[in-house]
Amino acid sequence: MSDHTSKQFDTELENVRSSVLQMGGLVEEQINRAIEALESGDMVLIDLVPATDRQVNRMEVELDEQCSHIIARRQPAAGDLRLIMTVIKTITDLERIGDEAVKIARMARLIHEADRANMPRIEVNHMASTAIAMLRKALDAFARMDAVAAASVVLDDIELDQEYSAILRQLVTFMMEDPRTISRSIEILFILKALERIGDHAKNMSEYTVYLIKGRDVRHIGVDDLQREAAS
Repeated sequence: MSDHTSKQFDTELENVRSSVLQMGGLVEEQINRAIEALESGDMVLIDLVPATDRQVNRMEVELDEQCSHIIARRQPAAGDLRLIMTVIKTITDLERIGDEAVKIARMARLIHEADRANMPRIEVNHMASTAIAMLRKALDAFARMDAVAAASVVLDDIELDQEYSAILRQLVTFMMEDPRTISRSIEILFILKALERIGDHAKNMSEYTVYLIKGRDVRHIGVDDLQREAAS
């Protein structure tokens, strides 16, 4: 992929790649803590989510600056330029995933401060596991430069969206049958929407990885075309 000959440049690019994966690990930790806090009501865990988010935000700014300096000093071309562009876009999505984790933690606090009163019987763990797995797969595909694995995240996102729609219908039913569940249902709705958005951001990251490897922008092509492009 690389057209350059500078070992120092190689090191700079590798440091940027490693920092993206480190940022991704922090974001995954945020989501796990938020979901665990939703289950347990552990306020210490709830407080850790926004605390970690501040660290994620700092990493986004630092990585943006590193990429800007590389572009200015090295004037990368071809695959190296695609890597820098992929990193810039990926860290934006990672930062937004962190924001969604903060939203989940905020809703968890509201639910447990109300002692889980009038909670609708809704299961969110499976959807949460799917969203976290998508993020992990997207990061792994980026790390291993695996276009096929990256493209598969798009299919996972379709399943996540379907699950979101199904649970949303359940929530509406609960609210219609028992108005006392409305407050908790709205809080759960925010959690479900946050998980659905996490899946969207993971999908975006995977599309950037396909672009990095294949050199083609695949954000607005059909799923079948994306699968063929990744496998070619």
